[in-house]
Amino acid sequence: MKTTRREMIGGSMAAAALAPAVASAATFAQQMGAGRALRVPPPARFTADWESLTAGYSVPDWFRDAKFGMWAHWTAQCVPEAGDWYARNMYLPGTRAYEHHVKHYGHPADVGFMQIQNMWKADRWDPGRLLDLYKKAGARYFMALANHHDNLDAYDSRYHPWNTTRVGPRKDIVGTWEKAARERGMRFAVSNHSAHAWHWNQPAYGYDPTGKRAGERYDAWKLTAAQGRGQWWDGLDPQQLYVGRHMPMPDGIRTVEQANAWHDATDLLWNEGVPAGTDFAANWLLRAKDLVQKYKPDMVYFDNFDLPLERYGLEFTSWFYNQSMQWNGGRLEAVVTGKMTPPQRRMGIVDDVERGGKNYIERFPWQTDTCIGGWHYDIDHYRNDSYKSAANVLHTLCDVVSKNGNLMLSVPMRGDGTIDDKEEKVVEEIADWMSRNGEAIYGSRPWKINGEGPTKANSGLFSEGGPKSAYTAKDVRYVTRNGNLHALVLGWPEDNVARMTLLGSDNPSMPGQIRRITMQGDNSPLPFKRTGQALEVTLPERARHPIGVALIIAGEGVTA
Repeated sequence: MKTTRREMIGGSMAAAALAPAVASAATFAQQMGAGRALRVPPPARFTADWESLTAGYSVPDWFRDAKFGMWAHWTAQCVPEAGDWYARNMYLPGTRAYEHHVKHYGHPADVGFMQIQNMWKADRWDPGRLLDLYKKAGARYFMALANHHDNLDAYDSRYHPWNTTRVGPRKDIVGTWEKAARERGMRFAVSNHSAHAWHWNQPAYGYDPTGKRAGERYDAWKLTAAQGRGQWWDGLDPQQLYVGRHMPMPDGIRTVEQANAWHDATDLLWNEGVPAGTDFAANWLLRAKDLVQKYKPDMVYFDNFDLPLERYGLEFTSWFYNQSMQWNGGRLEAVVTGKMTPPQRRMGIVDDVERGGKNYIERFPWQTDTCIGGWHYDIDHYRNDSYKSAANVLHTLCDVVSKNGNLMLSVPMRGDGTIDDKEEKVVEEIADWMSRNGEAIYGSRPWKINGEGPTKANSGLFSEGGPKSAYTAKDVRYVTRNGNLHALVLGWPEDNVARMTLLGSDNPSMPGQIRRITMQGDNSPLPFKRTGQALEVTLPERARHPIGVALIIAGEGVTA
């Protein structure tokens, strides 16, 4: 998997910053009793402070039971098919995106990302077909991207004219997804990434440091609303889209290395600060509330550390929780996610780990989000056969669920609204395994120990491995459901015998008596032998599946 600029810069910082938080969270989890739900009645009304959120919130059962969601991380940045962060990187000379843009569209002083956004037509988009495929794959909730850092709203936005009803598809993307998801009985979520647009878009105000057009500012520097008369963007102000010159590259830079250093410095501003002297944060809050009022999502995902834009993020979250209780007769059904959430705040929102995991059973429900390719469609993944395998996805799901988490999976979409045949094959393979074993996943809760075996998941943001899975039949993950212990065997043993050392009679982890072992959808008892060293279960050849199998272990005290 290729590493993006954000992963290279932000990922290493995140890992370092996360280390003490992980240790604190692990200690906290042990003290509180990992895996057991903390249930507190919600207050009559939440207020915009962490004390209110952490004292009154508990993650709703629908999220804890769903375990697996699918995400359409779909924006105009999928149109060039040239990788992540295209809207920013196309303004950085020396990058793949810059070279691609100059070759296919023209110099960014002449043709900026604003023009690419209008090329996003979604002319082959069939949301019903895609959601049928994702539901078949076992997804219990679906998330639509509402906006990315490029600052285009993919819905009928009341407070931001740069939206997909006026630009590009000329459609209410989020509203269409929401209707289709609800019709299929899926919980609906939206992702909001726009809080970082104020600094992320600044390269659009830059220039080439060398070459024939050195020093000539890119499109964002010179575009005005008046220039749109008679154009497709008539009535729109490009400065609203690009967010204004908060910290553009200064004059006098003469090398690519100096330019990269400047832009890297703006990357390091990946924080939740509020830009001074503008109404950006206030407008962001209006847009965020408008999104929720229109579509009443069950979950709002923020691509932010903690909550976005300081007090504005707190105001939104408390307001959303209050709205959820109003919509649901006093029940709090809302979920809000944030990244690198400090342990003492994980009672108030759901911690999200982008492209990574945890190495312990988290006390509070959490989520990891990942993608089978790049976040935005990248034709190189297709050409190089570098999509994640179904085994990789499902083994990650089993590991995450065993640690009290959920998995949100994105399948990159082309600009026209389709997924390619190789992606569809991965989703179909996920569907095949989930149809056989999914009931061991849904509604489950962690056991006292999450698993055994030689393969350990990496921990922290951007810590996941490559497209193939490293797990084998020696790796087992454990969850409980309906009074039974479920053993998720992450491969098929060559001799058809699954061995679980944690369940040996001499192991104090499982003092209970095992009476019966079956598989999902098959009540036939499986032959087993329990020695002091291990539980050995003979698997039927008819059930062979290379990705693995879920075993249902029943008896007295097996979940204690």
